[in-house]
This record gives sequence, structure tokens and C-alpha cells, in this order.
Amino acid sequence: MSNHNLSRDEAATRSALITTHSYDVTLDVRDAADPDVAGYPSSSTIAFSAEPGSATFLDFIGGDVHSVVLNGAPLDPATVVDRSRILLAGLAAENTVTVQATALYSRSGEGMHRFVDPADGQCYLYTQYEPADSRRVFANFEQPDLKAEFTFHVIAPSGWEVASNGAETARTQVPDDAAATRWDFATTQRISTYITSILAGPYFKATDHWGTTFDDGTHLDVPVALYCRASLAEAFDARELFKLTKNGLEFFNELFDYPYPWGKYDQAFVPEYNLGAMENPGLVTFTEKYVFASRATDAQYQARANTLMHEMAHMWFGDLVTMTWWDDLWLKESFADFMGTLGVDRATDWDSAWVTFAGKRKAWAYVQDQLPTTHPIVADIPDLEAAKQNFDGITYAKGASVLKQLVAYVGFDAFIAGSRQYFRQHAYGNTSLQDLLHALGDASGRDLGHWARQWLQTAGIPTLAAAIVDDGGTMGTVTISQDAVDPLSGKQELRPHRLRLGLYEPDASGNLVRADSVELDITGPSTVVEELSGRPRPALLLLNDEDLTYAKVRLDAVSEETVRSSLDRIQDPMARALCWTALWDSARDGVTPAARYVAAVERFAPAETGIGALQTILANAAMAIERYVPVPGRDGVRKDFLAVAAAQLRSAVPGSDQQLAWARVLAEVSRHGDSQLPLLRGILAGGDVVDGLVVDAELRWSLWQALAAHGLASLAELDAELARDKTASGREGHALAASARPDPAVKAAAWDASVNASGLSNELLSATITGFGLAPAAMLDRYVEPYFDSLERVWAERSIEIAGRIVRGLFPGAQDPGPGQEPGTHPVVARTDRWLQEHEHAPRALRRIIIEQRSHLLRALTAQAAG
Repeated sequence: MSNHNLSRDEAATRSALITTHSYDVTLDVRDAADPDVAGYPSSSTIAFSAEPGSATFLDFIGGDVHSVVLNGAPLDPATVVDRSRILLAGLAAENTVTVQATALYSRSGEGMHRFVDPADGQCYLYTQYEPADSRRVFANFEQPDLKAEFTFHVIAPSGWEVASNGAETARTQVPDDAAATRWDFATTQRISTYITSILAGPYFKATDHWGTTFDDGTHLDVPVALYCRASLAEAFDARELFKLTKNGLEFFNELFDYPYPWGKYDQAFVPEYNLGAMENPGLVTFTEKYVFASRATDAQYQARANTLMHEMAHMWFGDLVTMTWWDDLWLKESFADFMGTLGVDRATDWDSAWVTFAGKRKAWAYVQDQLPTTHPIVADIPDLEAAKQNFDGITYAKGASVLKQLVAYVGFDAFIAGSRQYFRQHAYGNTSLQDLLHALGDASGRDLGHWARQWLQTAGIPTLAAAIVDDGGTMGTVTISQDAVDPLSGKQELRPHRLRLGLYEPDASGNLVRADSVELDITGPSTVVEELSGRPRPALLLLNDEDLTYAKVRLDAVSEETVRSSLDRIQDPMARALCWTALWDSARDGVTPAARYVAAVERFAPAETGIGALQTILANAAMAIERYVPVPGRDGVRKDFLAVAAAQLRSAVPGSDQQLAWARVLAEVSRHGDSQLPLLRGILAGGDVVDGLVVDAELRWSLWQALAAHGLASLAELDAELARDKTASGREGHALAASARPDPAVKAAAWDASVNASGLSNELLSATITGFGLAPAAMLDRYVEPYFDSLERVWAERSIEIAGRIVRGLFPGAQDPGPGQEPGTHPVVARTDRWLQEHEHAPRALRRIIIEQRSHLLRALTAQAAG
């Protein structure tokens, strides 16, 4: 790619030369509602120090650069603009540079995203920058360690709501334009470029405030506000969101013993968002999928609360103290992931936060950590493309899991004391791993260097298993083995584990309950558990009970038989979730046939009371059926599962979350199987009424998509449904259903719109790609070669966000092995290998996606072979 891709070495060189002081940025978006206007005026004035006589560069990706003035002297843009960089030479000790340019509106969710609401035609803007897209909005030094104070000014239509990181300080009508107003915002504290933020549009706004008085008598008052699109205002549960916000501010201010430092606390829910949320201080942005216009389960509300707490924790971890470079991205994301779950657990009414973490977040990490592209938590990030790729399950969920292990290792109080010291020492600055270890080591009295090397600087998942010598119904020798090969080095990296062993037995009513537990440390390849020798063998010996450490668990034969016969009898939700995870890992790894996992779901999921756990295991079952169950038995397994789903849809408590979960998985799996399509058509038409089931817009689109995938929904029917649901989510539902129709002409049009055209926004692109993939393999075989032929062109021509969606989404991964075929010899695996061999010098980020997709395919083929 062009010089968009800033390297770590270039960033280090630049930060050694300069120190940034302040930015004054003016953006003029008054014409944003005109679709023929591609860009907007952007003015950036930067004050910075430099080594006298040195040279450096600014970053800017946009339209034309009109003028560059350095220390009062105009520079010729034709000379100093080098693609996405603006060259500055002959610097003084103190410098001021002003860049006047045209920035471009985005439809990819990068930079200044422009969205037109199909419900009412209103135009909405918001910015999203991480890791390096503020340079798409204003000229700057785009790297996290060049912090500065920022003052923003925005010119926008007078009737709009406009917000930024700082509080609004003035609002004045533009003298020569009665329809436009200028908003001025307070200067921020020192922050990084990637967490600056602008919001503008006819947003609905709700306001409130939170305050607290400290022990010394000082008072902190924080204005809070919420934003969403006007057409979503009716569904916007602002009261509940304000409650969560206030609970979080109360909790984190007390926990961190460092007053919230950013003045106000706004939260905006915005359309076509690429992330779950972003921690811009004073103006946090969230995906508007958290505004539930259709029925949502309690697990969805809890997930939203977790994201809210995650972003709030970032106000300290990430915003107040920021990593120097993206190698230490975990310094903010791992901590926020851990603290988000802790916040839900301690500051809300949910009591299942850590169960959800074990069953869902850690599962994400386990998948990522088994890919050939896995990496240590402290990663090697040579450039911005690599940084973009590392917002993954390792950085977030594995890092948070390891922090949970660290808390068990040093104690919660020491962990929090070290965090408080870290904030006080490094407020408004930048840090690396050693800074954090120093603070935590001081607080705990432990040297954490060895722990950090083993957990943070190696890759891969430890696997723990118990070998039990049976001595006539009692346990003789019980040995815990640890297998921990680092896939990058091929070496065993045996890590220290603080964990509990749970001994579960049936009670008088037949329920499996914890009869006893043993807590111990594991440090090597095998550990003999002396405390268990001579004791009666339990029905279930659960390693990692209470989920203290990060490891896959293999059940011993007796325990596995207990789980497969009595999983619904385990009373503790965490223990039940860990057993579900053990069964799923065994299926994914090809240790046991995937059909056995689906059978366990059919048998025990109807009794699952935790809606988060139910949603996870149903999603796993759907994945197992389509990817891991061998072809000869797949239709039968799918048909049986759909029959169970249909029965549970009718037998679940009317109107319950469980009923909705079964309805959703019924629609999802019916994209591939036709046995329940008459029921789906009947529900849509209203002729088949399921007591308590609300067939709202989201569920209707899921049903239509299943019918469309089988050619049982015409474009006219889909258009009629869209006329009923003129919303952004309705438009995405329609795009998916329309491209799902099994017609070669439909697939060709979807391919062309995704790969060769650029008219689709980020979310419509993803919907179209998903629908394209819902087809018999024979219909998509003709796209294998065009896919590989287009990769480098797509990567060069499209933004990294859009290119990533295309490359990942269109990979031909839905494959099955031929009779007697070894997984590694499958034609698509072989074609992928040939592309990788022939494109050794392709961009690293592109190669990483291809390598990961190959790994997912190979795992699926291997699981089928094992089944």
C-alpha cells in the first residue's frame, strides 16, 4: 500500500524529534446532507517543539491539501504533499503549522462516517479513528505517544446536535449563512489523536448528571448525555442507560481512587459502526445495535452493560494512561475487558457476568489462540496494518483471562493498589509493559517479570488433563498434566496456574453439586494432587473450577460420562458453563465427533436456565452442524436438531428469552435445511401462531432470509417487507435476503457489488457477502479462482476495513472433504497454499487473513474426518 502504513520505527523516530503541544481544529460540515458533496473543509493548527533544523511529516488521508503554512511561511502543497504525508523541513525549536484541506466523508466507518437514515432521510455524522483514522479528518501526527491538548470547532446546520470530547463553550450563528452555526468546544487534557471525536446530526439527545463528594469534602459533578438517531428515539431506553452509567461512574471512581478526569460523559449510539464501541474521552461511541428496536434477551442487555463498563474503564486504562505504541495495546484492552466484566458483576443487578465471560469471551480467545497467526498478549506490531489486525481475541479476552489469573496469583487488593499507583505515576502520559509490572510488583511485593514472560510474552493455550489411578472406587494417584506448546516457537511454555479442582457428587435429589474443592498451584508438566489420594472418586472432577485460569480442560473418562449423561443436573451455572466449554473444545479439536456435541445440546439445552449460556451453545450447535459434522450424516443431524428447535419453540415459556433463542436458531439453521420451512412460512404469514412469540422486524428478516436461501422468497416479497420496515436494519436484512437467493444471476450481481463496485457501505457490504455465501457449494465453486485473483487488487484499492470484510467474508471456507480425502489435500486448501507461496511479499495483514481462513477451513475438514 501507499505510505498510509506508518511503521513503528518511523513513529519512534518522529517522537524522538518532536513534542506536540496543542491542536486547534475547525471542520465545516454544513453541506453534509448534500450527497453530491464528497468532502468538507478541514483546518488544523498544531503547535509543537522539535530539534532545530530537523525534518518530519504530518499525516493526512483525504482530498486536496490547499495550503500548508509553517512558522508563518507558506509551503507549496505540490512540493510537500507526498500522498498521505505532508513533509515539514527546517523546523525551529518551537513551531506552528496550519494545514487547510478538504477531508472526505466515509461510508466505511473510518474517519468521518456519513449516514443517511432510510426511515426519514436525515443525515448523521460521527467519527471513528482507532487505530489511525483521525488523519482522514484533519492533518496531525498520528501515533499514540504524541499526545496534545485539542480544541475543536465545528460548523454545521443550525438545527443539529454537535458534540466533541470537550464541553460546548459557545454556539454562534455563522455571519454569512443563517442556516449554519459554529460550535466551539473546551480544550481537552492531553490525549492521543485516535481518541478525539466529533458527532453531528439531528440526533435525539437526553441529559442527566452524576456527582460524588470525596472524603476531603471536594465535589465532582459529571454532566452525562445520551444520543441516538431521531428515528430510534422511541426504542431508546435512556433511563436504564443512565442508571448503568451512574453505577459505573460510582464504582470506578471508588475502585481506582482517581476522580473521573474528562469533565462530561457523553455516550452516542451511531449507525454502521465497525466496533462494539470506542472509548473517546467525554464522548464514547457505541454501535446502535445496542438500541433494541426489536425484542432483545436479557443476555443482550447484559452484553450492552458489559460494553458500557468496558468503555468506562478505558477512561483510566487507555485514555488517562496510554500505551506508547500498539505492541502494548493489551495495556488498555485486556484491562478494560477484565474491568468491564468486574463492573457488571459489582455494579449491576446481573450475577452471571463471570459465567458469561467464561462461556463467550474466553471462547473467542481459545479460537484465536489456536490459529497459526496467534501471538503473545504483548505483541510484535511493526506497523499500523498489523495494529488493525490485533484487535482480536488475544488482546481482549485472553489478556483479560490472564489478568483474572494474575488477580488469583497476587490478590485483588494488591492488583487494585498497583493500578492506582499506575494512574498516579503516569497520568496523561504513555507507558509500556515494564511500567505496569513495576506498579503491580510494588503493590504485591512480588517480582512479576517471570510471570509476565510466561503469560504475556508467549503464545498458545495450555491444555490441562487429570489422570486418575482408580483404586477400587477410590482415587490412588491423581496427576494434573499440562501441555503448553507455543505454536510460534514449537517449544513447551509451561505456565504457572492457580486453580481449583471441584469434586461433584449427586445429592439426595440427584442433582450434581460441589461436595468439596481443592485449590493448588500448577507449575510444570505434571503435578500430583496429594490431597486427593485415597479419597472416593467423584462423579465429576472439574479442573479449573470457578474458571480462575486460562486453559482448555480435558475431562477424564468418568467425568465425561457424567457430563454427557447428567449435564443438566449440574446446579452451579459456572460449573455447567465450563462443562459445555469442555465438550465444545473436544468437538472443535476433533477429539470427539461433533455430532455428539449437537446431541448434548438437543438433550440438555432445553433445561438451560442461563440465557447467555443457551445462546452460546445453540450458536455452537449451528456451527457444528454446518462445518464439523461429516457430510454423510449432516442432513440427518440437522433435521433432528431443527425438530428439537421447533418443539422447544412451542414448549418454552411463552414470551421468554428461551423461546426467542430457539426461534432465532431455528431460522439460522433453516438457511441450510428445509425440514421446518413450512413452519417458518406459517409464522411469517400469521397462520401458524406460536403463543407468546413476538414476530418483530428482526425475527421476520431472519425467517425471510431462511426462505430466500431456498428460493422460496421472491424479490417482490422481500421488497414488500422492506416497505414495511424502512429502517437501517431493515435495509441490511433485505440486502442479505436478496443476495441469498440461489440464482446464479443473483450471486453474480452480489459478487460484482462486493468486489468490483464501491457503492455499498460497510454494513450493507457485509450483509450482501453473507447472503452470497448462502448457496450450494456447486453454485459458488466458480468464484474460487476470481477470489484469489482479486485479493491484491482489493487490498490496494479499498480501505483496510472494507478490504478486510471482503477478503474474510468471501473466502471459500464452506467446503467438505471428498471420499477418503486428507484434509490438507482439499483443492481449496491447496489453492490457498499456492496463493500464499506465490505472494510471499503481499501485505502482512492480507496474508494474515488468508492464513486464518485456511486454518478455519482445515479445522473443519479435520473435524469432519474425525467424525
